Amino acid sequence: MRWGHRFRDKRVTTHVALAARAFGASGIILADVNDNEVKATVEKTVAIWGGKFSFEMGASWKETVAAWKSKGGVIVHLTAYGENVQTSDVMGRIRSSDENILVIVGSQKVPKEFFSPDVSDFNVAVGNQPHSEISSLAVFLDRLYGGKQFGLDFNGARLRIVPQKHGKKVAKS
Repeated sequence: MRWGHRFRDKRVTTHVALAARAFGASGIILADVNDNEVKATVEKTVAIWGGKFSFEMGASWKETVAAWKSKGGVIVHLTAYGENVQTSDVMGRIRSSDENILVIVGSQKVPKEFFSPDVSDFNVAVGNQPHSEISSLAVFLDRLYGGKQFGLDFNGARLRIVPQKHGKKVAKS
């Protein structure tokens, strides 16, 4: 769930969605705002590069959190103030929950409620220094999936990148 999107943040919000998709998330919820331009960009990417990735927007963050918790899901708030992924056992505790995970990333000062157990089951930091929400999401998902997300098959792709040592090669599927 992306919270705090401002219309000047279109590019960053789009990159949060693209990083989430590439790193194994099943979708994104853009809370408290509607931005059809960002949605169209993400949906176009999915149509061309394949895979399943949902895009929801407009619901309030409070409704989204309440609905997620009512289904037994786990909520992880990514923040520089949280438990460090390297120096604590937080990733093991998250993995052992064996529930669907909603990851919250912000773009501006988040409401203080995000830090409380009423909202977040875990407050997680990829480093306890200021950094971008894109990098924190990518590192968190990589730690969560242990790199396995890079072997995902993005079914239905019209284009695919052909890995090679030098140059760029894109093949039609």
